[in-house]
Amino acid sequence: MLSLIERTPASVHTFPEVLDLRQATPDDVPAIHALVDRHVATDHLLPRASEEIQSHCERFVVATVNGDVVGCAELAPLSPQVAEVRSLVVEADARGMGLGRRMVDALIARATDLGYARLCAFSHQPGYFVKLGFSIVPHLWLREKVFTDCVGCPLFRGCGQHAVVVSLGRASANSIGAVA
Repeated sequence: MLSLIERTPASVHTFPEVLDLRQATPDDVPAIHALVDRHVATDHLLPRASEEIQSHCERFVVATVNGDVVGCAELAPLSPQVAEVRSLVVEADARGMGLGRRMVDALIARATDLGYARLCAFSHQPGYFVKLGFSIVPHLWLREKVFTDCVGCPLFRGCGQHAVVVSLGRASANSIGAVA
């Protein structure tokens, strides 16, 4: 269960809708799949099969406006020490309300609660994550990701993504680049 489940009147954001941030349920799978699918080309997301989302539904957090899913992000375990933010996306018309940050904050809290030492992401927009406290690091500092997912990808060594990582609560100050 998310430790940062929130319900905020959108009037705080000058929008008339009600915003909600919550853990995804199986009923959200079609909306998550459609959201990711719509943003594969424009936001450099990797495509996700509906069956894959269904099997990992409990790892997703969703942002909703009036009950409609407008954002999602997944906390994917890579090793006992490292988890990854995957499929972070917010609909274009819902951007600027802080939903992406709130979802990342929720995943940071969940990863910390689960005992991960580091949280990473691979992004074409590393500056976004840097503003959230992540650091840009060499890909090989995240061997759990590279040797599990990247080596089998057709874009390996040419995807243009940057690796970013943040140390979590139980991590030591020198653990950002630690190899698990």
